Amino acid sequence: MIETLRIRSLGVIAAADLEFGHGLTVLTGETGAGKTMVLTSLQLLLGGRADPAVVRTGAERAEVDGVFEVGGAAASTAEELGIEVEDGELIVSRTVAQRGRSRARLGGRPVPVSTLAELGEELVTIHGQSDQMRLRRPSAQREVLDAFGGPDHAALVDSYTSAWDAAVEARRRRDAARESAQVREAEIRSLEEATQAIAALDVHEGEDDELRAETERLTNVEDLRLAVGRARSALLGAEDAPGALDLVRGAQDALRDGSSFDQDLGGPAARLGSCLLELDSLCDDLGAYEGGLATDPERLAAVHERRAALKELLVGRAVDATGLLAWQAAARDRLQELTAPAADPEVLELQLHEAQERVLAAGAQLTASRDALARELSRAVDVELRGLAMKGAHLGVRLAAHKPGPHGREDVEFLLRPHPDAPERPLGQGASGGELSRVMLALEVVTGGRADSRTFVFDEVDAGIGGRTATEVGSRLARLARSHQVVVVTHLPQVAAFADVHLVVDKEGATTTVRPVRDASRVLELARMMGGDPGSEAARRHALELLAGAGVQQSGA
Repeated sequence: MIETLRIRSLGVIAAADLEFGHGLTVLTGETGAGKTMVLTSLQLLLGGRADPAVVRTGAERAEVDGVFEVGGAAASTAEELGIEVEDGELIVSRTVAQRGRSRARLGGRPVPVSTLAELGEELVTIHGQSDQMRLRRPSAQREVLDAFGGPDHAALVDSYTSAWDAAVEARRRRDAARESAQVREAEIRSLEEATQAIAALDVHEGEDDELRAETERLTNVEDLRLAVGRARSALLGAEDAPGALDLVRGAQDALRDGSSFDQDLGGPAARLGSCLLELDSLCDDLGAYEGGLATDPERLAAVHERRAALKELLVGRAVDATGLLAWQAAARDRLQELTAPAADPEVLELQLHEAQERVLAAGAQLTASRDALARELSRAVDVELRGLAMKGAHLGVRLAAHKPGPHGREDVEFLLRPHPDAPERPLGQGASGGELSRVMLALEVVTGGRADSRTFVFDEVDAGIGGRTATEVGSRLARLARSHQVVVVTHLPQVAAFADVHLVVDKEGATTTVRPVRDASRVLELARMMGGDPGSEAARRHALELLAGAGVQQSGA
């Protein structure tokens, strides 16, 4: 439900704060006063296109903020989008810049405009005169019929859609298998050869680095001997020069001598003893290493050969042995996929046939449900049309069978007979704009009671009608408002008289304001809408009679 709208610098509206209530809210005002801007502000909050032209002249940006009461599906959608709903309320904001991009916020967080549109579908349903054109499309008529069906029918629609999608995917897999049989066989052979070669070489992780290090060692044996020899000489010394070991022993002896005068030197002397042990051990290790250095041409040749074999397997697959093993694992998975029964064209053909049978079965159930709904919808709309001064009018719903498609096994077509002497014709052919408005309202009232959206917005859906018919329109909007919040933009006093909340859009010069009217001020507004002198006693009396009549109609509807 819409609780409040705050509008700043949007078109002719410099600033406006609107408070909506439960039930029926109407917006009235002179033509050109700015009622369209109020709807534009709401459409912006619901993810509509942001046109910089709507920014008020002289302003840098237009701002719209709305507070919505959310629950049920809308609250679930908000949670899925990561938006926190506090105390059942959600603040939605939109800024349209004169230059630059528009901005959207949900619950104070910046979000893409597409997120507003996704959530908006759960919050508000807007109906306008453009729906007359939309409702002429077979797809829109099918959607109306399916929406009338409720949860059980929706489950059949979902079941059919799932079956259809599965059949489409089964056909895609079958066709792909047929078209790429040779490619598939070639891929299998290539993967088998590669995985077998890797397995035969018995590669292990990090092997390329190990082979590279071994190659360096075997190639540079003499240089390694020289390096180790120099290191050992530096440690052990020569005939004419002491080595590091001799020097450290001398330092230890000196400290031991000094410790007889100061015991604090005993600690450093002991530490030098540890160093001597480590250096002795290091000399032994270097000697062992030097003793193991030997030229081995055969081993070097074997290492070169293995490195070449590994390099050949790496080309086009990986950069090192670890990556090659990962490629091998992925290749084995791909082989399993290619050689599995599910990849066999004959198996896929059988799966396609089974999927098509499921489509036919789900389609038959959906057709039966639509057929029953068509009769029920037709009867319900006919009742509403009689109340809307179209006595004898009939809305037929025809199901035209065809081969299975994405939405079922039939097209849905609405046929209108405006009066008993007229033939049934497709909706929109041979019907006046007023008749279409009434048919659309009848459909909305009949199907609206089953819709999930808590708020319905009607933009001059009463165009082209008046008198008693206008009163019936107001009565039905009020009836719908018993279970939903309904917002109506109207120029008819007969409709406005049914309002629970009446907002008037006034234009003074270049500025538009929106104000609520109650009691005497509401009577004056209704008198103005009826075309009389709002200040005259007769006009006010007629307005009061209209309000009294609406009260009787509303309570007795």
